Amino acid sequence: MAIMERHIDINDFNYELPDERIAKFPLAERSKSKLLVYDNGTIEESRFENIASHLPEGAMLVFNNTRVVRARMVMHKASGARIEVFCLEPHRPADYERAFAESGESEWSCIVGNLKKWKEGEIGIDFELDGEAHSLRAEIVERGTREHIVRFRWSADCTFGELLETLGRIPIPPYLNRESEEIDNTRYQTVYARYEGSVAAPTAGLHFTPELIETMRDRGFGFEEGTLHVGAGTFLPVKDDNAADHAMHTEHFSITRTTIDNLLKNIGRIVAVGTTSVRTLESLAALAWRIKQSGTPDVERVVGQWELYDIDEAFDGESVLKTLSEYMASNGIEQLKAATQIMITPLGYRFRVVKYIITNFHQPKSTLLLLVSAYVGGDWHRIYDYALANGFRFLSYGDSSLLKVE
Repeated sequence: MAIMERHIDINDFNYELPDERIAKFPLAERSKSKLLVYDNGTIEESRFENIASHLPEGAMLVFNNTRVVRARMVMHKASGARIEVFCLEPHRPADYERAFAESGESEWSCIVGNLKKWKEGEIGIDFELDGEAHSLRAEIVERGTREHIVRFRWSADCTFGELLETLGRIPIPPYLNRESEEIDNTRYQTVYARYEGSVAAPTAGLHFTPELIETMRDRGFGFEEGTLHVGAGTFLPVKDDNAADHAMHTEHFSITRTTIDNLLKNIGRIVAVGTTSVRTLESLAALAWRIKQSGTPDVERVVGQWELYDIDEAFDGESVLKTLSEYMASNGIEQLKAATQIMITPLGYRFRVVKYIITNFHQPKSTLLLLVSAYVGGDWHRIYDYALANGFRFLSYGDSSLLKVE
């Protein structure tokens, strides 16, 4: 099917979301949030702390273990003008791990607030580290339409990651309409966050506590992890009436062979915790299909927006995971790293790896709402109507849902 033939009216995925229904702050206790359970057309209300009772015995839950970076820095020109720099992803070096380990200089793709005040020259921050005075300086080396390449140079003997921890702020979602506060430093992270790289939290996981995870392990539930670094593009609205014309952002992900092997043993019982885990797991199908077609996953090539729609329907989740496991074993590969622009929509998408989904309630006319609709069909209206009528809190700090379709 040619891309021009695809059509999704984004207005069909609109609903009224009053501002007072958006959770501006997290609950005092993570697992005390409300849980909407959708089970093959039926809807009931529960508490997140009871989620185990709504999952099949022995289900395998998959977390996104990315960690939110303190990616927002407020800097100043010599004139005193305030400039906000929001680091999106590393440019040189392009690898997250290497970029955070850089000393002295690093280049990042950034969004710049108050750009009109920064026509040329450097901006900076003076700061103190280990009792000594230091400075961070930044200059735009390449201007873009929305994002710009910014080169950072600093005098302190520390890595760029340590610099962000010292000078940066947690980039809470823009729809919260407030500045980040101390509570966001811990509550806008999952309890299992490990690898820095996201500018937004995988919010479905915010409801889990160490105690809940341990209780579920004791009851026989399995847990695996992948990493998908969430980009600012996750907040971009779909502006085209035809959602198929929306250009998806690129997000980097990785997964180990051990995880793939464990998922293969639990095919049919895989629970994706959050839409980012859905995107990671479903993107594996594209890599596996490339192996079947050409002998290589070609990880340097981004998984295309519509690439998964062209895969043979008979190539199911078991085939996906088996193909990847065998390829990695025969080539001595312990971890796959790739990037994806996957767009999951109700326009004929077929879920292969993911069986059930845990997710929060998403913005109207968003790509995440399209993903939910791809899974539950037109019942997304009933789910959201129920949530609105029964006091559920919406968006990042809001309540959660468990979606089950057989």
